[in-house]
Amino acid sequence: MKVTKDLVAASATPMVLGILAEGESYGYAILRRINELSGGELEWTEGLLYPLLHRLERLGHLESSWQSVAGERKRKYYRVTDRGLAELAEQRRQWDTVVGALRELWHDRTPLAVNGLGGLA
Repeated sequence: MKVTKDLVAASATPMVLGILAEGESYGYAILRRINELSGGELEWTEGLLYPLLHRLERLGHLESSWQSVAGERKRKYYRVTDRGLAELAEQRRQWDTVVGALRELWHDRTPLAVNGLGGLA
């Protein structure tokens, strides 16, 4: 199953803020965490992640710093700010509303089936 670009885009901000609320991290580790959380269903690219990180930093939701680890190259680490935690809380409230509405629609319903005439059964 491939998650649509629209759904990936809509969930990108709360996913990144949620990951960084767990603790500071760098780009490649964030990509690995997204893949892990989705059971491999979400395969983000650097081209999706880094513009988002830069935008969240410009908005004051994230701060970054370059750090060196012995024997490795410098990495830019990101951490969520208080403003970012407030945004994460708001994003969560909105997603809870959307997920709740979808659950209500889909509650105790079997998956839609398509009949032989091309219409819904």
